[in-house]
Amino acid sequence: MSALEPRVPQRTAPIPPPPQGGILGPAYRTLSIGIISVVFLIAFEATAVGTAMPVAARELHGIGLYAFAFSAYFTTSLFGMVLAGQWADRQGPLRPLTVGIAAFASGLVISGTAGVMWVFVLGRAVQGFGGGLVIVALYVVVSRAYEERLRPAIMAAFAASWVVPSIVGPLASGTVTEHLGWRWVFLAIPALVVVPLVVALPAIRRTASGPVDPDAPPVAFDRRRIRLAFGISVGAGLLQYAAQDLRWLSLVPGIAGAALLVPAVLGLLPRGTYRARRGLPSVVLLRGVAAGSFIAAESFVPLMLVTQRGLSPTMAGFSLALGGLTWAGGSWVQSQGRTEPYRERLMVGGMVLVALAIAAAPAVLIESVPVWTPAVAWAIGCLGMGLVIGSTSVLLLQLSAPEEAGSNSAALQISDALANVVLLAGGGAAFAALGGGAVGAAHTAGASASHPAAFAVVFLPMAAVALVGAWVATRLDPADT
Repeated sequence: MSALEPRVPQRTAPIPPPPQGGILGPAYRTLSIGIISVVFLIAFEATAVGTAMPVAARELHGIGLYAFAFSAYFTTSLFGMVLAGQWADRQGPLRPLTVGIAAFASGLVISGTAGVMWVFVLGRAVQGFGGGLVIVALYVVVSRAYEERLRPAIMAAFAASWVVPSIVGPLASGTVTEHLGWRWVFLAIPALVVVPLVVALPAIRRTASGPVDPDAPPVAFDRRRIRLAFGISVGAGLLQYAAQDLRWLSLVPGIAGAALLVPAVLGLLPRGTYRARRGLPSVVLLRGVAAGSFIAAESFVPLMLVTQRGLSPTMAGFSLALGGLTWAGGSWVQSQGRTEPYRERLMVGGMVLVALAIAAAPAVLIESVPVWTPAVAWAIGCLGMGLVIGSTSVLLLQLSAPEEAGSNSAALQISDALANVVLLAGGGAAFAALGGGAVGAAHTAGASASHPAAFAVVFLPMAAVALVGAWVATRLDPADT
C-alpha cells in the first residue's frame, strides 16, 4: 500500500446477535416458550398446592407432620438432582427432563388419592424426585442452548413465569378446595403436563440433546456421587423423622442421619462451600441460605393465617400472590446489563429485604395488626429473592465450564433443597415442640387455636439465617481478596 493512499481503519467484525429479539427471536422462540412452560407448571403446582396443604393436613389428621409434607419433596429431590446432573452431562438433558415431568405428575396423583398422611407424604416424595430431575435438566438446557449474554434474560423469564400462577394459583386452588375438596387440586394439575411435553421436548431435542462432545467416548456414571446422593437423601429423611418425633429414642435416627448426611454433603458440594470460600462455593452456599430461610418461613404463612386469624384457604393463599410480581421484578432488574457491575450489592440488599420480610410476617399474630401485613412483607421479601436467585443462577453458569454445567447446577440445587430440608425440619420440630400439633386439632374442633409462640419460633430464626446470607453475598467474586 502506498503511503499516499488513505488508511482504512481495520474493524473487527462484531459477533452477530441472535436474530430478532434474543430469547424470543426465531432461533430461540420455540425452545424458550417450551422451557418456560415447564417452569410455569412447577410454579402453578407450588402456589396451588401450598394453598391446599393446610386443609389436606387437617383432613388427614397430619398437622404434626405438616413440615414433613413439604420437606419430603426436597429430600428426594436431592437424589434426583445429582442423578440429573450426571445424566445430563453424559447424555444431554432431554431424558432426565422427560422422566422428571412424568414422576412429578405421578407424585401429585399419589398425594391426591391418599387416605392417610404417610401416603400423602410418599406422593410428595415421588413428586420431589421428579422435580429434582427437571430443575437441573433445565439449567443444562440454558447452559448449552443460550449465549452467556442471554442467560440473565432467560432466568428473568423463568421468574416472570411465576407471576400468573402466583395470582391465579391461590385463588383457583382455594376455590377448588372450598367447593370441591383439596384432592382435586392435586389431581387436576397433572393435566398441565401435556403442554411442556408437546412444546419443550422437541425443541430441546433439536438444540440441546446429546453429550457436549458427541465424538468423545461415553463416560460412565460416577457411582461414588450416586452413592453420596443416596446417602444425602436417606440422611435428610432420618433427620426429618427425628425432628418430628421429639422423643429421646429419636436421637438414634437423628445421629444416623447426620452420619450419612455430613460426608455426603462434603462430597457433593464444591470444596469450601460451608467456609464461604470466595467464588463458586459462596454462590452455592448463598443459594441454600436464601432459599432455605425463605421457603421454610413461607410454608407456614398460609397455616398461620388460617388457624390464627381465621382466613379462608383462598385468602390465606392469596396473601402470597403479590410476591410473584415482585419476584419477577427483582429478577428483571438483575437481568439488565447496566446492573451487572452492581450485582453483588444488589444481592446483599436482596438478602436484607428477605430478612426484614420474614421478621415482619409474624406480626400478624398480634390481633391489632392488619391481616394484610404478611402480604406486604412477602412482596418485599420476594423482590429480594428475585434479585438473589436469578443472580446466583447467572453466576453459577459464568463460573462453570460447559462440561461441568450439569454437576455444578446439581450442586446449586442440592444446596437449595438441602437447606430447605434442614431448616424445615428444624422449624417443624420447634413448631411441634411449642404446641403446633394442637393448632389443627383446636381449629377443627372450633376451639381456640392460638399458639403464637409456635409460629414465632419458626419465623424469627429464619430471619437470622437470611441475615447471614447478606454476609455470604459479599463473597461471591473470586477476584476479591
